[in-house]
Amino acid sequence: MAASQEPWEKTTSRCAAETDRCSHVFEIHNYSLHKGLGTGRYIHSATFTVGGHDWCIGFCPDGDSSEESKDHFSVYLKLLSKGTEVRAIIDFSLVNLVNTLPCLISTQVEASVFNDADPCWGVRYFSKRSELEASPYLRDDRIVINCDVTVITGTKVSQSEKMCCIQVPPSDMSHDFGRLFNAAERTDVAFKVKGEVFRAHKIVLATQSPVFKAELYGPVGEGSRETVTIQDMEPAVFKALLQFIYTDSLPALDDLDGDERGEMAKHFLVAADRYAMERMKLMCESVLCKGLKVENVAETLALADQHHCIELKNACIAFINSLKRMDAVMESSGYKHLKRACPDVFIDIWEKVAKSRRM
Repeated sequence: MAASQEPWEKTTSRCAAETDRCSHVFEIHNYSLHKGLGTGRYIHSATFTVGGHDWCIGFCPDGDSSEESKDHFSVYLKLLSKGTEVRAIIDFSLVNLVNTLPCLISTQVEASVFNDADPCWGVRYFSKRSELEASPYLRDDRIVINCDVTVITGTKVSQSEKMCCIQVPPSDMSHDFGRLFNAAERTDVAFKVKGEVFRAHKIVLATQSPVFKAELYGPVGEGSRETVTIQDMEPAVFKALLQFIYTDSLPALDDLDGDERGEMAKHFLVAADRYAMERMKLMCESVLCKGLKVENVAETLALADQHHCIELKNACIAFINSLKRMDAVMESSGYKHLKRACPDVFIDIWEKVAKSRRM
């Protein structure tokens, strides 16, 4: 199809976040005398200003108010200015007092909203006291905390600019390959899947899947295999796999309800992982991510962990940790399977909870 040469007008603009940044160094002398201050009690640094707002660092030598943090020390940034709301990114680190090398103990807290209701954000389990006392970060009964604060002060938007473009129609290559698949012309391999037969073109499969390439052209296939039997897969799923190879699209799932759509997407994901088709796998992850709910998140997390779906796994963990959903998830039917099949995944859950806790 020839591209249209008629120009059409387009405008563009850009935005960029404006920030103000400051590093505050908080030295704590006579560290041993501060131990035993009590859980949930903290020492304030002097006030400093970033982004037009007043702040201070809170150091809890015996951990914050939670029982789990009693063997750690906690560090927080506190907004002192009242009647305002501020977004800021925090990076806490301990200074090496032996050789002044770059800090190895460092934790960044993602952009958080500080206001009168939530003036403090930080790190509950910054370091175990036992580990600190045997490290180069404690010398002469002194520790030094460095706090980098980046305040997001606003957004700068450029003026609108005109661009002259030539409109190019979308590629119809997938449509052509789809017709090739549906017509089954000049196929050179057949797949038997539970009594159903699907015909395809070896070279097309090999270009899209390294697994098909190895099976059809590698030492086992040697380019001579004309019939392949597929085990442990439903015909509808294998057909969807072939359709994706030829058209770069999944079958329409809009006619299915939420649960059916999710189940079908799980089957598609397993098939995509089996044949190392990463784009199809990511598209299935996206479908499953949009359908997350308390009843299915544990089962979906187990599936993501077993098939190395990093994006979906992170989405499931974020869903569980948000809005205190853990109790409801623990009552779901998929939770027991998650504990049995993927015990290591709980480490990821707790670590993400611990990284950013309110004071």
